[in-house]
Formats: sequence, C-alpha cells, structure tokens
Amino acid sequence: MKITSARFVFLLFIFAFTGLNAQQTSVMVRAKAKDAKFIGSSIGGAKIYIKNAETGEILAEGLTTGSTGNTEKIMNNPWKRNEDLSEEGTAGFLANMDLEEPVFVTVEAHAPINKKQATVVSSTQLWLIPGKDITGDGIVLEVPGFVVDILSPQTHERIPETNEVQITANIVLMCGCPVTEGGIWDASQYEVKALISSDGEQVKELNMKVGEKPSTFSVSTNLEAGLYGITVYAFDPVTGNTGVDKTNIIIN
Repeated sequence: MKITSARFVFLLFIFAFTGLNAQQTSVMVRAKAKDAKFIGSSIGGAKIYIKNAETGEILAEGLTTGSTGNTEKIMNNPWKRNEDLSEEGTAGFLANMDLEEPVFVTVEAHAPINKKQATVVSSTQLWLIPGKDITGDGIVLEVPGFVVDILSPQTHERIPETNEVQITANIVLMCGCPVTEGGIWDASQYEVKALISSDGEQVKELNMKVGEKPSTFSVSTNLEAGLYGITVYAFDPVTGNTGVDKTNIIIN
C-alpha cells in the first residue's frame, strides 16, 4: 500500500506523540514471610512478576535482593499506620516501567525461589498510573509457610534393617529466619512430625524434637525390610504456617 507524504507525516506525529506521553513509573515490590521478615538475598530471594492482567504481558520481572530487615522493628515494636517496616537495604525489587496509560496489573511473588519444594505464589492486583511511583514499603506480598528440608536419610539411601533410621530435618521460616527453643520463632510452638509410609499406607507417625543446632529437628526409629516414603511436616497452630518435604529410602 502506497503511503502518501501527508499520511507519513501523520503517522510520524502519532508515533512521536505516543513516545513523549510514556512516563517512567517506579514500583517497589517486597515479599514478606508470614509471621516473619522480608525474603531477600540470604535465601535466594523472591521472583517478582508484574503482568498486564488483561493480556498476561510481563511488564517487569526480577528478584528481591537485600537484607531480611530490622528484627526489632518488624517483630517486636508496635506498628503505626503509614509507618514503613522496611529500611534502606531491606530486600525488595524496584521495577521501572514506561507506561503510556493506566494499566491494571497482577503482581506475583514466587518465594523462596531457590527452594522448589517450598515455593509458593502470592499475588495481588492493582492499577498502575503513569508517573505515579509506589515506593517506601511499596507493594508487600505476604508469603505463608515453612521451608522444610529433610537432611537425613538421603534420597534412595539403603539402610540395613539392623540399623536405626535417623530422620533429621531443617525447618526455617520463608525468609530463612531460624527456629529455636524459646526464640522469636519458638520451636516449642510448632508441631513437627515424620510420617512413614509403605505401599501407600502409613506405618508410623513420629514426633520430632528440636536439637541443639538451630532449626534442626530429629527422631530415630527402626523399620523392617522394605521400601518406605518419609514425609516431614511442620505446622504452627497459631499462624497456620505449614511446610512439607518428602524422601524415599530402602531398608534391606
């Protein structure tokens, strides 16, 4: 199709006008563990996506980086309206977008991104307005749960029937905050159990006790020869936080 000089000038004007109208808009997004602190570099961060809610187009993405924040301020001090919980250096992801018009977005946090058995998605939706920055605490997405890692026995480990099976797990909040006896995140508040199954049926349910090393829970048991699945779960009856990890072993 032939484009006349007048039409070309008109199209050029429209393109230039649209470009001039795009305004850089900064949006801070943070992920905060339920009943704990911000999710940052120490546990690998949260993966953040800002998407056009209508089309699914990703407008910005990145990892939250920085510290978990000020423990005293977040966990102990009374909170006042409009007061930021974050400080300089507190973990977050600052998205800088060129917006031409208001856009309705979905903001997602996949966290903690490096712990796949524990990663959950927290999301919200809102309008972003060109040139209207959202800073300070910004958009804070709460991430519930525990990160549970079975340390022993190892996956597919072969254990003699005559040996005790030592089940040990590491349990932290989603920010990596430690669980200790009498600590801010009190181990005595949590229910931690090992469920042992064989051929699809549960054969044992064992209470796990906190050890001297922070965040470590363990229990020992004996098993007959066979194939077993081990599930370790943590549950906080106060906050509803939960977490699970699984492994399989062979007793011969």
